[in-house]
Amino acid sequence: MSIISTLVVAVLVLNTAGAIFTVLREVRDISTTWAWLLVLIFLPVLGFGIYLFAGRGLSARKMQAIQAEYRKGIDAFVQLQKRENDKNQLLPPAALSQASKELTTLFLNTDGAPLLSDNAVGIYTDGAAKFAALFQDIEAATDHVFVEYYTIYNDELGNALQRLLVRKAQQGVKVLVLYDAWGSQGASAKWWRPLTEAGGQVETYFSSRHLFLDFRLNYRLHRKIVVVDDRIGYIGGFNVGDQYVSRKPKFGFWRDTHLRVSGNTVLALKVQFLMDWNATVDHAREEPYNLVAPASDAAAPGKVAMQIVASGPESKGQQIKYGYVKMITSAAKSVWIQTPYLIPDDTVIDALITAALAGIDVRVMIPDMPDHPFIFRATQYYANYLSRFGVRIYHYQKGFLHAKTVVVDGKIASVGSANFDIRSFKLNFEANAFIYDRGVAGQLTRIFEADLANSVRLTPAMIAAQGHWLRFKQYGSRLLSPIL
Repeated sequence: MSIISTLVVAVLVLNTAGAIFTVLREVRDISTTWAWLLVLIFLPVLGFGIYLFAGRGLSARKMQAIQAEYRKGIDAFVQLQKRENDKNQLLPPAALSQASKELTTLFLNTDGAPLLSDNAVGIYTDGAAKFAALFQDIEAATDHVFVEYYTIYNDELGNALQRLLVRKAQQGVKVLVLYDAWGSQGASAKWWRPLTEAGGQVETYFSSRHLFLDFRLNYRLHRKIVVVDDRIGYIGGFNVGDQYVSRKPKFGFWRDTHLRVSGNTVLALKVQFLMDWNATVDHAREEPYNLVAPASDAAAPGKVAMQIVASGPESKGQQIKYGYVKMITSAAKSVWIQTPYLIPDDTVIDALITAALAGIDVRVMIPDMPDHPFIFRATQYYANYLSRFGVRIYHYQKGFLHAKTVVVDGKIASVGSANFDIRSFKLNFEANAFIYDRGVAGQLTRIFEADLANSVRLTPAMIAAQGHWLRFKQYGSRLLSPIL
């Protein structure tokens, strides 16, 4: 027994020392550091396997490559603004509210994101309608189609998109596809072969198409961007798969929000895509693409002003989170949020609570069903917590709510891929559209109001009725929330 006891003590000591070294050798915030220490120390040996999956990031070489391409892209875009501004009115007029001016300045300083005018915006909340429009736009393409998604499944909808892209490539249209291998299980190199044989190009974002080699949860490409002929752009929350067009009984109706954009902002979407593409491809075998081209002289399709803002672990800041916090703290009347995952950090929690206690109408709508059990329980915990301070929490019950939208005072809005969770704030590559237009914000407000008819507000009585086992799971998930 003494030998066994000695071995156990030795393993525990080595495990603890290894845990401290592993966690402290990378700069992390305090909450994430303690969460990983809990996992590594209280799950000896097994915790290191979990860390390899959920704690490991990109190599320094890959991170430097991403940063270099993004710096080149931002510099090229700035030069384009200077060259084309007088002719194409890329920058909007100065007639913005003070809150809008401050938000646009924030993004210009943190992300180099210009504020672009003369856009038309269409909003889709149903997958069938969104993909019908997208397929129609791709069908009409004559020069290029750029596609970037976290998820492209090998299912009915995914195969329909693949066949369409193959046909366009055979017609001589330049087709580039960028996707996340972890999020697109089933989309193998063999599955993409018809497109590559037709002349299209397909890349996985800094990863292998083989899941065993890509055993890493963090630093995933979560953006959803499509650009067609520099005329039409898409950005929002929908991925490509049958569940996103409500064909999966598990989720029922899939409620999401996506934008179809025409106008100057399409150029910003193209730049973002090509920065991601150039950061991914092997430059030894393929030349990087020119990031920008002069804007068109065509008549402006609309008057909406907006910014495309990207964030990710390659950045020293958390641009989209900064934008969310600025929107909340600048609100004079209302902040309405829709998110599938509600796992905010302390900064966002403080902003939401402060706004609610100051009399701002703060509403947060979340799903009433899980797609990830731990994340759902953590979301429940934070919903319960925020509701105690006057934040109105609504559980959407018609199906699964996957929309990522924010509307402030019916004037400023955000739609994109970033959830209200720590993973979107700092661990994933995200992209959002921030919109400065009463018309678009008003549409999103009416959509939120319509969703209220299919939602139930969380009440103190409902929280009190939650059982001890459920609360244990909520508190346990909350402890791990910095690494979920």
